[in-house]
Amino acid sequence: MEPRRRDYCVERPVLSQGQLEALGRRGLAPGTRRWRPRLQCSRARARALLLQHLPVLAWLPQYPVRTRLLGDLLSGLSVAIMQLPQGLAYALLAGLPPVFGLYSSFYPVFIYFLFGTSRHISVGGAGPGPLRLRGDLPVGAPGPWLHHSRLCACPRLPAQVCVWHPPEQPLRTPVPHLLLEVCQKLPQSVVGSVVTAAVAGVGLAAVKLLNDKLQHRLPVPLPGELLMLIGATGISYGVGLKHRFGVAVVGDIPAGLIPPAAPSPQHFAKLVGSAFSIAVVGFAIAISLGKIFALRHGYRVDSNQELVALGLSNLVGGIFQCFPVSCSMSRSLVQESAGGSTQVAGAISSLFILVVIVKLGELFQDLPKAVLAATILVNLKGMLTQITDIRALWGANRPDLLIWLVTFVATILVNLDLGLVVAVVFSLLLVVARTQLPRYSVLGQVPGTDIYRDMAEYSEATEVPGVKVFRSSATVYFANAELYSDALKQRVRLGAPVRGCVSEGPPPHRDHALPPALCLQCGVDVDRLISRKKLLLQRTLESGRHKGTVRKQAAACKDTSVTVNVHTSIRDTESGCEEACKAEVSAGNEPEEMAASGQGTAQAPGTPTLKALGLPQPDFHSLVLDLSTLSFVDTVCLKSLKNIFRDFREIEVEVYMAACHTPVVAQLEAGRFFDASIGKQHLFASVHDAVIFAVQHPRSGPTSPVMVTKL
Repeated sequence: MEPRRRDYCVERPVLSQGQLEALGRRGLAPGTRRWRPRLQCSRARARALLLQHLPVLAWLPQYPVRTRLLGDLLSGLSVAIMQLPQGLAYALLAGLPPVFGLYSSFYPVFIYFLFGTSRHISVGGAGPGPLRLRGDLPVGAPGPWLHHSRLCACPRLPAQVCVWHPPEQPLRTPVPHLLLEVCQKLPQSVVGSVVTAAVAGVGLAAVKLLNDKLQHRLPVPLPGELLMLIGATGISYGVGLKHRFGVAVVGDIPAGLIPPAAPSPQHFAKLVGSAFSIAVVGFAIAISLGKIFALRHGYRVDSNQELVALGLSNLVGGIFQCFPVSCSMSRSLVQESAGGSTQVAGAISSLFILVVIVKLGELFQDLPKAVLAATILVNLKGMLTQITDIRALWGANRPDLLIWLVTFVATILVNLDLGLVVAVVFSLLLVVARTQLPRYSVLGQVPGTDIYRDMAEYSEATEVPGVKVFRSSATVYFANAELYSDALKQRVRLGAPVRGCVSEGPPPHRDHALPPALCLQCGVDVDRLISRKKLLLQRTLESGRHKGTVRKQAAACKDTSVTVNVHTSIRDTESGCEEACKAEVSAGNEPEEMAASGQGTAQAPGTPTLKALGLPQPDFHSLVLDLSTLSFVDTVCLKSLKNIFRDFREIEVEVYMAACHTPVVAQLEAGRFFDASIGKQHLFASVHDAVIFAVQHPRSGPTSPVMVTKL
């Protein structure tokens, strides 16, 4: 549905930056001393800090038991059923006894219940922590890192269960080498373990497929993992899979909790690199998933508090012999779909795991490890489908796709530390490259409006006669300031191309001939035009000195008359191209000997004009720089802008700036950009203000006191 046409009319004076500041009464921004409130001590301040760093005290007293307890209860039980086999499996991946997986599913989850701000993510055993403990390639952020950690876990656990004996299990094998070794050792695999894993995987996949088909009819999903654990444990105990077929089982699971123990400081230097990788990747998982659920359900996730919550979860978990934990995407989706709306579901899940640790753990001693491997593989279905992101990124954002591919390949072929460094460095280089390749545009006015758009995109946008408007799509700073100046001189044409430029009369002297670029495009090359002007000014000065000498001789010889034509050599430089350029220059663009008042000095008083020197004049008298895309300026940018003013004034073009944001104006003032030659009257509130002022103040036009724009 198209909006109704609504016309509006605005009548106001043309506003330069100085006039705008006077009209709006601009003052200095108040000092932002944020440290003062933090040092103030009061009961309200103490309560606010407590609620900020312990969020459970803010939402738990207001918890609506009647409306949310049932959903959180069912959700917590569903997540616990998934977390039980996954915790055991990830402990095996880390090379630890299975009971440590149960510890990691209890302590960190309960700590996150107290300090976390997301209502739906499920914290516990996941790929990055246990895989990193084995020295592998853990990656856990959505995208290539998460995809890689799952690819690493995919062959790892089945290989450990079905192919290698525990002493032979490789600890630091990249994924390609791991897959190659798995293929080489397939003939040595344990047939009973392979068959057990295949049957368990097919059965669990069938249950999940049934849940997907009947999700609208079932109040809660069928507990496929729990049914599989109970059934597999019973079959293993009754049939004797360990003794008859050599199937590895979980083994002894001690009941009860172990006392806390401080980590050994001797391992700090060895583990600091891995700890940093796990922290970065784990936080990336949690905050990305947390914000996805927060946007979906309409609440806010505090990024800083999430980092604190994850840090405390792993800190307390480390004291109680837990491996590093993060957020699980599969369990988080189950927690949301099962009706969970708060972290009460996480607390219920952790309490269920506590019951298993204290009383029920010994019942799973005969659970085949192959069943745990099948659980991991089946739950990887949603993760492995992320490869389809390539198609979406190809159409949406190809630079992001390039980052995705580089990160994926780097983390697959090398370890996580180097892969993470490669990904970060490549992303930074890509950002710099994108700022060095912005879109430079010459803007035209959309008919009947004060809107200016790229004339290459808008066919109806027309250039205001005598005024050029230039814009860059990126901010200008030290990395692209020179590129900005070069693009400006290329895009802002100093004259229309002249076809069939044929000089009349004898060819000019070689030393005084105009450069080919000037002949083909009538002075489009600003630098060459300036150099030719300086050269001719120097020769004119030398000729003037010679004339003075001759006049002195004439005064000495009164009876002798000597006539010297100063411009003889200059006239020799005039070619057919000059005549064509003169034809293109409108009558309103006559050169000035002095700059108009209020516009700055286009050239020094008494300096010969381009026309007097026989050089082609630009077909416009004003240049407007649209600086609306600038977010900051540095010293290189300031120098570049000053050089632009200087160069274009050399060729009798006045430069104006427009649409600067207030922080940029403050930085211009701090950098002492404004002076006697470049004042705030050269900076305007909008592009349209600058264009109107430039139209009213051409090179030869007088300064008009009336500055009114009507839209």
